[in-house]
Amino acid sequence: MTDRNAFIEKNMGLVHSCCNRFKGKGIEYDDLFQAGCIGLIKATSGFDESRGLMFSTYAVPVILGEIKRLFRDGGSVKVGRTLKELSLKAIRENERLSKTLGREPTVSEIAKSLDVSPESVAEALLAAQPTLSLTCESEDGIGEYDISVEPESEKLIENISLSEVMEKLPENDRKLIYLRYFRYKTQSETAEQLGMTQVQVSRREKVILSVMRKQLA
Repeated sequence: MTDRNAFIEKNMGLVHSCCNRFKGKGIEYDDLFQAGCIGLIKATSGFDESRGLMFSTYAVPVILGEIKRLFRDGGSVKVGRTLKELSLKAIRENERLSKTLGREPTVSEIAKSLDVSPESVAEALLAAQPTLSLTCESEDGIGEYDISVEPESEKLIENISLSEVMEKLPENDRKLIYLRYFRYKTQSETAEQLGMTQVQVSRREKVILSVMRKQLA
C-alpha cells in the first residue's frame, strides 16, 4: 500500500495537467482536482505495465473521463448515506491534520488516519464539494455556460510523456535538450554553456534524440 500511495503521489502532476485544461469552464478547480484524483487512483489500479504503455498514456484518458463525468452530472455527485458519513469524517480529519501538520494533508494521509482506502477518501472529499448549477442568469434571461469539454487529449498525453522521458535523462543530457529545444539555443551557444565543443553537442544531441524517440515509441 505504501508503494502504491507513493506512486499516486508521484503522478499527481498528471491530474493538475488535465485539470488545467478545464479551468474557467464552469466548475471550480478543487472540484476538477478531486475528480481527477479519483481518475488517477482508478488508473493506478487498472494499469498493466506488461502491455508496454507508459503510465501517462493510460492514465490521462481515465483522468479526463472522471472530469468529463463531473460536467455530465452537472457538477454534482449523488451521495449515499455511507459516503456522506465518510465525507463528514474526512472533512473533520482534514481539518485536524491541517492543524497538526501545519499544511494541507494528502489524500493518502487522511486515508491512513481513517484506516480506509485512498479511493474512498478521494470520492468522499469530492462528494463534500458544493454542487454547481450549469445554468446562469443573463440580461436575456436564463442561459447556460458554454462548456467545451473535449480537450486535445492526444497532445496532452504527448507533452506529459515527453516530460517523463526528459526526467529520466542524465542531468547534462537534460540540460542539452532543454537549451536546444526549449530555450532555442544554437549548438554553439549550448556548447559554451555546457563546456563542450559544438561538434560534441551535435553528436550527443543525435544520440539523446534517438534514445528519446525509442522511449516515446
